[in-house]
Amino acid sequence: MSKPKSRPGKRPAQKPVKTTMADYAMSFEQLGEWVSARAKSLSMVDGAVSAVVAGPVSTMPEEWVCPLLGVDPDDFNHDTETFSAIAATLMRHNEISETLSTKPETFAPVFVQMANGEIDARPWCMGFLLVMKLRLREWSRLLTPARVEHRLLLPILSHCVDDRDRPFLPPAMRTESAYFIQNASSEIPKSVEALRQFWMPIRFKRDT
Repeated sequence: MSKPKSRPGKRPAQKPVKTTMADYAMSFEQLGEWVSARAKSLSMVDGAVSAVVAGPVSTMPEEWVCPLLGVDPDDFNHDTETFSAIAATLMRHNEISETLSTKPETFAPVFVQMANGEIDARPWCMGFLLVMKLRLREWSRLLTPARVEHRLLLPILSHCVDDRDRPFLPPAMRTESAYFIQNASSEIPKSVEALRQFWMPIRFKRDT
């Protein structure tokens, strides 16, 4: 009797080859869980990324991602969960950049939704301020209240506090700040686009 032919065993499924940043990135929802486990806020991350996109200078990812996510430069070199979070953050950067370049009217910051249906823009704005502080010299042109362009930042700075949890803006601006706090969902997106347009000639000149 002839010997039955042996059937080759199934080969283990090969993992897809990762070639782009999107291949490494976790989802935006997973990024929210990842930062939440580290006592951070997805809204804060979104605000910080927006500041990078709309700011006066281009910066290397390590310069702002490391302090934002609390990671080390070496984490950019390894295929780990941490790098997956880094990749997701960079993907959000690209998404915001694309939106502001092509359809700025659709830009929607990720604000915290409270139980009563209202939004809390403070975490987002504090993330924006965090990135500003990394390059205060470059942002200083907008930080002088006497200059008319300072108004571009008011919708964002109205929600910010200092290290002692006191309002970032001086008392003289509190009345105007109340309006921006009340209308954050409409005023902050417009402010981000206005900032991007303001810095674009300077930023383009520095990048070339």
